[in-house]
Amino acid sequence: MKHGEGGPTPDPVDVRLGTRLSGLRAEHGWSLGELAERTGVSRSTLSRAERAETSPTASLLNRLCAVYGRTMSQLLSEIEAEPAPLVRAADQAVWQDRASGFVRRSVSPPHGGLRGELVEGRLAAGADIVYDRPPVPGLEQHIWVLEGALRVTDGGTGHHLGDGDCLRLRVWGPTRFRCPGPDDVRYVLMVVRP
Repeated sequence: MKHGEGGPTPDPVDVRLGTRLSGLRAEHGWSLGELAERTGVSRSTLSRAERAETSPTASLLNRLCAVYGRTMSQLLSEIEAEPAPLVRAADQAVWQDRASGFVRRSVSPPHGGLRGELVEGRLAAGADIVYDRPPVPGLEQHIWVLEGALRVTDGGTGHHLGDGDCLRLRVWGPTRFRCPGPDDVRYVLMVVRP
């Protein structure tokens, strides 16, 4: 949030995201209480995200995507214009989870008729993100480290990736992405919906 003369001003992306989250909940006919039960997230946290009083974390968005049956890229693309076949680097949507040190760039925004998408991820040294479930069960992921080190845990199996390493997996349960440092990590994530 930015601070102006009248108090904090919500980030425009957070406002559009909050509006879309509220709309998705309404489309499903769920109260905040029902959504809280389905996601395991408190009603107050959900309400604050929908009103753009707080910027949602990657873990929160992942839980919401799971109940709405969307990947994070799909959700984020729904608050942007219809994606063009060619997306210039300067026009690629960037979203940040400031709390965890995660920056996500949609290299190829998803399209309704396509199953694959590319995402660039950046994690600050020491960043640790845990997803309790995949947004879509059976989601295929290819994780290619461009620079730095990344530790990925899929279920109970841990993988250490360095420069140029690529891990392919199908996600059914919890995952964890951690940057052990000492430097930040930059990686490409290819996501393919089942």
